[in-house]
This record gives sequence, structure tokens and C-alpha cells, in this order.
Amino acid sequence: MTAELVRGQNHPLPEVRLEIRVSAGTPVVAGATLGDEDGRVHGVEWVAHPGAPTLPGLEVSKQAAADHRLAVDLEALSPSVHRVTVLLALPPGTGGPVRFGAVATPFVAVTGLDGTEVASYTITGLDAESAVVALELYRRQGAWKVRAVGQGYAGGLAELLTDQGLPEARQLAGSIHEAVAQGLARSVAAPPPRLPDAGRPRQTASPTPGSDQTHGTTPQGVSGNASSAQGPQTTSPYGTSGYGASGARDAARPDHLSDQHGGPTPADPPTGTPPASPTAGGPVNYTHPGRQTTAPPPPPPTAHPAQPGQPAQPVAGDATGWSMDERLYNQVWGMFEDLARTTAAYRSAVDFAESRMEQELDKVLSDPRSRIGGQGDAAREAARAKHAELVDQARAALDRDLAQLRAEADVVEPALPTAYASWDNPVWHGYRVPMEIPMALRLGDLHLPESEDVRIPMLVRLPLERGLWIDSGPSGSHDLAADSDELRGVALDTAVAIAARLLAVYPPGDFGVHVIDPAGAGASALAPLVQAGVLAGPPAAGAAGVSDVLGRLTQRVDLVQMAVRGGAADSLPPGFDTAEQLLIVNDFPHGFDDRAVTQLRYLADEGPAVGVHLMMVADRQDAAAYGPLLDPLWRLLLRLTPTPDNHLADPWVGHAWTYEPSRVPPGSRVLQQVLTQVADARRSWNR
Repeated sequence: MTAELVRGQNHPLPEVRLEIRVSAGTPVVAGATLGDEDGRVHGVEWVAHPGAPTLPGLEVSKQAAADHRLAVDLEALSPSVHRVTVLLALPPGTGGPVRFGAVATPFVAVTGLDGTEVASYTITGLDAESAVVALELYRRQGAWKVRAVGQGYAGGLAELLTDQGLPEARQLAGSIHEAVAQGLARSVAAPPPRLPDAGRPRQTASPTPGSDQTHGTTPQGVSGNASSAQGPQTTSPYGTSGYGASGARDAARPDHLSDQHGGPTPADPPTGTPPASPTAGGPVNYTHPGRQTTAPPPPPPTAHPAQPGQPAQPVAGDATGWSMDERLYNQVWGMFEDLARTTAAYRSAVDFAESRMEQELDKVLSDPRSRIGGQGDAAREAARAKHAELVDQARAALDRDLAQLRAEADVVEPALPTAYASWDNPVWHGYRVPMEIPMALRLGDLHLPESEDVRIPMLVRLPLERGLWIDSGPSGSHDLAADSDELRGVALDTAVAIAARLLAVYPPGDFGVHVIDPAGAGASALAPLVQAGVLAGPPAAGAAGVSDVLGRLTQRVDLVQMAVRGGAADSLPPGFDTAEQLLIVNDFPHGFDDRAVTQLRYLADEGPAVGVHLMMVADRQDAAAYGPLLDPLWRLLLRLTPTPDNHLADPWVGHAWTYEPSRVPPGSRVLQQVLTQVADARRSWNR
């Protein structure tokens, strides 16, 4: 499986004979430097470039080209070589672009000799730079790895080589450019222009997104423990790290989010074109290989084209899709990707700056000469100044991208349909009962600590492929210092709001809701559902009520499973209700015995496949007495919190996302109005 790297990530290399493939939208110079154990390049004879393309174990192209293949044999390298750094540069004086921000985002891939891709990296975040360190292959404890670097240099190749420690850097840069100029007649032409973002799909959440750092979902599904992972790659008109002249929308897919108890979340396939492996001389398709569908027609053109040197003005629905709802859905996940990737780039840049400063300070301390006079103080001050400069540059890039995301959110949020909209969106005041199921449902919002004011809707695909656990205890809240009764009330309010959304987005008669409230503790919060008459029956109370509802729903799952497996779906009993069903369980585990818990586990595991969904309102600590009996149930469900909490993790980039539920505004009657329309439509449908 290909590792799609983000800046700073590394990946082991399973082979020693490799190719490094480069694809860009314009001719670029490709070269490589060799470094010792400390990363030091000893001289020009340690640099492979168009004027001297071959070194032991390494061969690069002799000319500028839009596509390159660099050959590397790690076993043939000198034993003193511990690092191979791959560099790219724009050739000067050719009438072409002079900065990477004006060209398509470069793409590099490490492959085996058979073309099997090991790791890839889309170099985002470039603007005024005309040279960049793309990748480095390095030896660590006898094993070779590849790291995505993406360090750009506005001073071009000379500045890059100087930073590599070559005293004759400017002379070498000049000789490289001279060799390129002599070979330009043989230079490989740029490939056909890549389609603009409007012609390519944005990937939809991998997210959708949610799971906490032990369980999960993204904008459709977050996953297990937060860890570094490789995200899908797509391109965007907004540029670097999501925005700019030619950057890429290529970040963590929310459909792979997971919460703290470690269960997977439903994958959210996007719409788009099938992936294509990068090949020499052809365009690179950045679509994630796991997302294969037919290409929908392009969206309408942007209403406000970008001025030269300025990012494009965002427009609602500028992603691909067959309908406006699908385009908005894809655009939301494009925004999720952008926020994930630009934040990952910022964090990686800060880590790089800190690592560089530590190395320079260690070097100063290890040199006895630096302890004499003021040399050591000057070196330390220079290292700290460079660190501050790099961090400031990274923050400036992040702020630029966040500003564009805010602008996009400002136009997208008001355009969302009811299923995707927050409760305070005016679209709910014009609500009408739909005649078909939408693609997805909004469960809340996601944001990151670096961007508190940039909120991404958390969308999950419909029908639900996984039940929900609404945490009603202190473990599910970082913000409330309230007692347990208040937390339970807020959790049940959240569950009621989600249930109302589900009822509102399904056609009449296509969705039923059951409630178990053993002690009647949730009567106040459940009142909107009861008073509107949208429940399948009164909330079940007492041991008998719990047993009756669970028995009927487990029997329903058994019947449908047998009919489906036997290929005789028409053999269901006469009058069998084929609508999807949601069971809300309040105040768990009070009033539940071992048999009831086993039935709940069965519904959580088998129910979604046959249209029976479970929503638990419970406190993990209260339920701990069940021990291992409860763990499978806990892991099968997607955990949500009634108050903001950073429990959702995406394995693509490794962020811990803060989830915030979508609340009905205080004093608003929108919930009652929507439920009233749902009830009226259901009565009309039953006549």
C-alpha cells in the first residue's frame, strides 16, 4: 500500500533498488546530494546534477524536464553515505516560471523497479521559492527510510546548496544552470495541462469525519489512536497547503475519524475519477486510489475569478457532483482536507524548526572552540533567530490558508441544505419534508486548536452504518463542572436533536424512532418527540418495557437477516414495517440486566445492515461494572460528546479534532416546528 506522506513524515523503504519519480507542470531541474552520518555534504563530488549525473549508486537526469526518473541503488552507495537528498529547481533564464507558486504542485514518488509505489509526496506550501528539497532517503540503525521534506528556498539553487553546507554552492549552482541551458534543446516538454479543480473531484470524507483517540468518525469517521498517517491527495484552485496559486487540497479524509474506544467508522466514498498511477510524460492524478467512481459533470464556473497573484474567490458548490447537494458535500470535505493538511504542514514546519535549532545548538556545545570568547553566544543567538524566522514563515502560511478557509466557510454555510445545516441556519425555517433521503447528515462541527474559529461541518453518510454513543458522564465533558444530572440532561438533549434531524431528512414513513427510558428520567428532554407524536410508541419504562422493545427489535433483525440471506425479501410477514428504525436508550445501564446488554450488543453489531440503529445515552464510568461484557458494545458505537471535546482522531494526518454538537439556539422553536411538519406528513402518508 502506498504511503502518501505529508511534510515531515517518514516511511520505511522495503527495497534498496528504487526509482524516484518526479512530475511537475513545467520543466524542472532534478538533482541529489549525498550526506554523511551528520548530514554533511563533503564537496561538489557528492552532488549528482545535470552536469555530473552519475555517482556510485545514484543517477539523475541530464536535462530539465516536466517528468523525471532518478535511479537509486542504496547498496551501491559508499558506506560513508547515510543520506540522499532529492532537490528540485526551476531553471532560470528560459522564459518560464521563476517561482513554484506559479506552477502546478510538484509530485514525487518512490517506487520499486517494477513501478510499485512505496511512498509519495505532493509538495504543497510553496510560493516564492524557486528551489526545494523534496525528499531525503536516510539510513537509521542499519535500515533506510524516506522522509518528506518540502523545504523551499526563495534564493534558488544557490541558497539550497549553501544550506547543504557546500562552500562552493554558488559556483556549483551556476554550473548546473549552464549544463541545463546547454541541454534545453533536448528538454522534455511539459505534459498537457492538468484539469483545474473544477474538473477533478475533491475527496470526500475519509474526515466522515469521528472517533476519539480510542474510538471514531470524521466529517465521516475518526479512527483509533491519533497517529501520523498518510492522507489522500487532490488538487485545489486555492493553492499551497490548500490555498494559493496552484496548491493542493490533499488532507485527512474525515470518513476515517475514530473516537477513543477504537472502533472504525463508516467509510465515506466520494465522487470522482478513478485513480491513475503517475507515469512519465503524462499528468498525475492525485485522486486517492481507494475512491473510484465515475466522473460527474463539472460544476458551474467560479463567479468571481481570481485576480493575478490573488487566491480565487470561493463559491458555494464549486466541487464536482451530479447535484448541488453532492457538490456541497464534496466541498465540505475539501475544506476538511485543507484544514487538516495546512495544520499538519504548520506543525511539521514548527517541528522542523525546533529540530534544526536543537542540532545547531548541539553542534555549538560539542565544539570546544565555541566556548572561547563570544562565538558560542553568537551561534546560539543565530540558531534561535533562524528558528523564530522559520516559525514566523510557517505561521504566515497557516494564517493565509485559514483566511481563505474562513472566506469559503462564509459562503458555504448559508448555502447548505437542511440535512447539512446547523440548527441556527435560516434554511430550517423554510423546511419541507423531503421525498428522498439525502447523502449525509450533520452531527456537529469539527475544529483544531490552531483554528478555533474555522469550523467544519461533521457529516456522516446515510443510511447510518454505525450506532452512536452520546456520553452523559464527566468523561464526555471538559467544559461543564456540573453534576451528573445536568450532564445527563445535556446528553439527552443532544440525542433528541440528532433524532429530530434523522426524522426530518427521511421521507414520510421511512424512519421510525423508539425510546427506552427505564426510570422515566428523561421525560423533560424527550417531550418534543412525545408531544409531536413522531415516536413509534410511548417511551418504554421498567424491566417489562425494556424487554418488550429489545425483543421486538432483535426479532426484526433476525427476520430481515433470514429473508435477505435466503434471497426472499418478499417473504416478510404481511404488514411488516420496512422503515429504518432508531432505538434511543437513555440512562444506561440502570434497569438493564445481562440479557438486555447482550441484545443491545446484537443490535449494535447486526442492526445497521438491516436498518436498525442504536443510540446510547450513557456514561462509560457508570457502565464499567459490566466489565468485558460491555466493551464490545462500547467499541461498536461512535462516541459523541454533548459538550466540546477533542476526542476524535484522524489517522491520515494524526490530528485530534475537537467535536462540538449542533445545538438548537436557546428560545428557538425550530425543533418543534420541524417535528410538527414531520408528524403532519406522516399522518397524511398513513391515510
